[in-house]
Amino acid sequence: MSSFLEFLPEAFLDAEAAVTYYEGHMQGLGTKFWIELEAICSTIPQNPFLWRERTGGFRRVNFLGFPYYVAFFIRADRVLVAAVGHASQDPDYWKHRIN
Repeated sequence: MSSFLEFLPEAFLDAEAAVTYYEGHMQGLGTKFWIELEAICSTIPQNPFLWRERTGGFRRVNFLGFPYYVAFFIRADRVLVAAVGHASQDPDYWKHRIN
């Protein structure tokens, strides 16, 4: 199955904030974060059911090199990214974004 991947605007802002944060700490680290995010986002649409469904109907992919995850929903022929969250953040901070 191949799906179309779409970011909620808030999820894109999550990602931009993380890139800015990491780039502010070490030049090039924000770029590494973005590259890992792109790799995750290119993998998800190929087989979105690879990751288990969690309570609330979302699925989650953890970053390998950063304490972040991508939370997404499968909606017909598209994958909707709802959050790019930090693992130590309140796990429910983004759930109001989906009705």
